[in-house]
Amino acid sequence: MTNILSDLRRLTEAVHAAGADIAPTYREYVQLAFAIATDCGEAGRSDFLMLCSLSAKYDVHAANKLFSNALKTNNNSVHIGTAFHLAELCNVRPRPAEKPRQDTPAGTLGTPGAPHPAASHTHAHGYYNRAEMPAEEFPEAPAASLPAEAADAGTANSGTACSGTTYPEAADEETCRGSEPLTPLPCFDNRTLWPAPLNEITAHGTTRAQQDIMLLGAVTVLGASMNSHVRCAYGGKMISPSLQTFIVALPASGKGVLSLVRLLVEPIHDEIRLHTAEAMKQYRKEKGAYDSLGKERSQATPPALPPDRMFLISGNNTGTGILQNIMDSEGIGLICESEADTISTAIGSEHGHWSDTMRKAFDHDRLSYNRRTDREYREVKRSYLSVLLSGTPAQVKPLIPTAENGLFSRQLFYYMPAIHKWQNQFDRQDTDLETVFTGLGMQWREQLKRITAGGLFTLRLTPEQKELFNNLFANLFIRSHLANGSEMASSVARLAINICRIMQVVAMLRVLESDDIARSPHLTPDKDISGDNLKDGIITRWDMTILPADFNSVLELTESLYRHATHILSFLPGTEISRRSNADRDALLQSMEREFTRSAFLLQAEATGIKPGTASTWLKRLVKHGMIESVDGKGTYRKPLPNGM
Repeated sequence: MTNILSDLRRLTEAVHAAGADIAPTYREYVQLAFAIATDCGEAGRSDFLMLCSLSAKYDVHAANKLFSNALKTNNNSVHIGTAFHLAELCNVRPRPAEKPRQDTPAGTLGTPGAPHPAASHTHAHGYYNRAEMPAEEFPEAPAASLPAEAADAGTANSGTACSGTTYPEAADEETCRGSEPLTPLPCFDNRTLWPAPLNEITAHGTTRAQQDIMLLGAVTVLGASMNSHVRCAYGGKMISPSLQTFIVALPASGKGVLSLVRLLVEPIHDEIRLHTAEAMKQYRKEKGAYDSLGKERSQATPPALPPDRMFLISGNNTGTGILQNIMDSEGIGLICESEADTISTAIGSEHGHWSDTMRKAFDHDRLSYNRRTDREYREVKRSYLSVLLSGTPAQVKPLIPTAENGLFSRQLFYYMPAIHKWQNQFDRQDTDLETVFTGLGMQWREQLKRITAGGLFTLRLTPEQKELFNNLFANLFIRSHLANGSEMASSVARLAINICRIMQVVAMLRVLESDDIARSPHLTPDKDISGDNLKDGIITRWDMTILPADFNSVLELTESLYRHATHILSFLPGTEISRRSNADRDALLQSMEREFTRSAFLLQAEATGIKPGTASTWLKRLVKHGMIESVDGKGTYRKPLPNGM
């Protein structure tokens, strides 16, 4: 404690010498109080008051009251490092601590005489969620932990904070600077035991975010290779696991691991290209023989040019070129690009304009084109195009101009946080991950042959699973409307389709865990298979079930994927109301109890980093549109109950 107080005193002296106001807003003001109260206790009060006194808005009574509240709360998520960080933002750094005298025993860390470790001044936004964040580096003071007295220090209805700072009601909502959300977006549950090979694939991620995108990437590419062999009845039609996934991250945030996921299906692509090359070689031989016939050529049939089949389709493509690639491959393909602007540039070119192809492929719609020059008409009745993209936040809008563009609602989005901490790149025991994933790809190619030989697999949910599924999305639909109006309605509807597609992949992978597919406990012959075929063991259509644990695990992905999509929505121009960030607004509303007060709402907003004026604007709009209701007309509100509750 003595060393921490000494560090704080040196910081206070440096701030006073610079005349810097290190807590200019209420957010920093609250953070500073919690940071000092947590690590210094009552002994830090005088330094807190001295640091606050440099503000023109300083109110000694309000400052004392806030510090007392911070002491009572005893919050352990904000520490003294936050105070140093606030000073650094004002270019203030305290003088170094004096070195211990030579005759002083050095001791060991944590013992008397040991050198005190330097306070951490690292800002917290680099961490993905609070579970991973070191407590000493988390600068936000959770509003839920603030006593009610903290709100009484100012007049909530007038927008006055307890520091004496007055915040006028905002006519427009706050504009977000940068792409990071104020509230960390949720990760998937890393305790989930997925079927092979998903667990092995995700284990190679070094962060929770990397593990998440490797899971999404793997499900996307494996589902693409299953294409028409696996399906599920949904909305009156059969859907297959053809996903369109978009990983969004700042440069050097770790999204490059998706290149490893692509290796899972390259052996499949290579085998198809090898067969295509052999067919072309045979065609050239037959064409040469045909051309050498001379006069007899008129009596012979010319050889047909074989289709240029492939599995991995280039995103750097023309509108007709992408259609030709898909049709030559019987409607099946995967676009896997590490830079989303490869596709947006191609689509925006003179001969591009194939974003409609991506939209149609999501629903397995018919694709066709007609060329007037040679009167060529081609079509494929069902398309199974999957897409796996990664790119920076700036690459979202060129591909998806507005939320009304159909691509937005069809994509599975995942936003990776920025990295603010160096990661050791030599801790993998010199493992060549490209070799590892190429090996996994070779194994998957053999597993895929078992699927194609097995016939057609249809996922059938139980009545109980259907009820759970419908309840979840019915409630999410209401929640989405409360927070975002109609902007996310189509995204929620199509997220349900994508969740079904992920279930198909997981269920099929679980079936493959059996040495003999026909003996899998998750399969039963289709009810329309004839008795003679059953007797002879000739079964080409199967009904497939998903384990309850796997069903629940996939369903639990919904919350995270929804939150990530709402954050990506904030990158696009508004179609209804101007807004700061959909993800932050939704997180704020969801953090409140069903019945809450205006002062609690503003206090929670402050702790999250949202200005009171912005929060007040949100509150008015929520009431205006009937998304929450006023209970007594005096600042108490209530959220409506979801359907069925």
